[in-house]
Amino acid sequence: MSYFLTEEHELIRATAKEFADTEVAPVTRELDENHEFPYELIKRCAELGFLGISIPEEYGGAGADCVSEMIVMEEIARHNSSLASIIDAHTSLGCMPLLFAGTEEQKQKYLVPLAGGEKLCCFALTEPQAGSDSGATQTYAVLDGNEWVINGSKCWITNLGHAEIYFVAVKTDREAKGSRGISILIVEKGTPGFEIGKPEAKMSNNSSHSGQLFFKDCRVPKENLLGEINRGFPLFMQGVDEGRLAISAVAVGMAQGALERSIAYAKQRVQFGKPIAQYQAIAFYLAEMATKVELGRTMLYKTAFMRDAGLPYSKEAAMLKLFTSEMANWVIDKAVQIHGGNGLSVEYEIERFYRDARLLTIGEGTSEICKLVISGHILK
Repeated sequence: MSYFLTEEHELIRATAKEFADTEVAPVTRELDENHEFPYELIKRCAELGFLGISIPEEYGGAGADCVSEMIVMEEIARHNSSLASIIDAHTSLGCMPLLFAGTEEQKQKYLVPLAGGEKLCCFALTEPQAGSDSGATQTYAVLDGNEWVINGSKCWITNLGHAEIYFVAVKTDREAKGSRGISILIVEKGTPGFEIGKPEAKMSNNSSHSGQLFFKDCRVPKENLLGEINRGFPLFMQGVDEGRLAISAVAVGMAQGALERSIAYAKQRVQFGKPIAQYQAIAFYLAEMATKVELGRTMLYKTAFMRDAGLPYSKEAAMLKLFTSEMANWVIDKAVQIHGGNGLSVEYEIERFYRDARLLTIGEGTSEICKLVISGHILK
């Protein structure tokens, strides 16, 4: 990849890879088994500048580009998709809308500590009746003097409880139809009327906690409106495009991790007198896996370069997310097959990859929603 990545990109990759190999990999199994939030790894990510890597230096970030962010996500996801998902929810879905639309006062108050890793954040969009149909938001807010009063609930919110800052999508014009009349409000943890539920019991991504939020007459200052009133939908869709890039990096990283483990296993596993890598069936599996990973990585970097160049990339982000999420599931499925019975064993890690990969085709827009987005672009 060095023919189009810069020296800075390669240095960032080396730093992220060393961190992932030496600090993330050794503790990932234990964190997963205990459903434990990776506090120490998050602290190290903050120290390394990963939580605000693509945020300008003036707001506490590292000032790198989107490609750099994707490289970091990819390297971490080779071992731990939960940690990568935490960073995705914080940086791509949370910090980016604040960077795009926040006032200078909001950026100084919230973005600086978020980019520096002093605090975590998340974006609260999904509701029981508003998943793929994000325009069906029912949580609402009314202006009462100099305060917004919020009522409603959210579900499947990543970084639940560990985030200090929540960007909440609310209906501020309840008469408006569809995606119109939605705004985004900044809510701090501990605000009266804001209750955080228990983490969901999930089959995958056990160290990344998700769950419900409840708002009952929750009051936040009028100046906590992010962006324009009733114009929240375009803003959070811009954040979703950022999220689709990030989750695609997670997919590529997971697929790469599964491929690396499969190659190593196929070389050392002996059946019928020789390593299984010498059998054409296994060798062909590995060849197809490597080809698909390379295609996903190329798409990822191309789309990230488009984003960095200021080009429209919504269509490409949906294409990327569709392809890489499906690709990762295919690659990891073949990794289990190569490992045989050992592919079901916790000891060999592939079973965790298999569980964790299932989220990829659901989060940040299901495969079906991505197809709707893509077809909408190409049929214009």
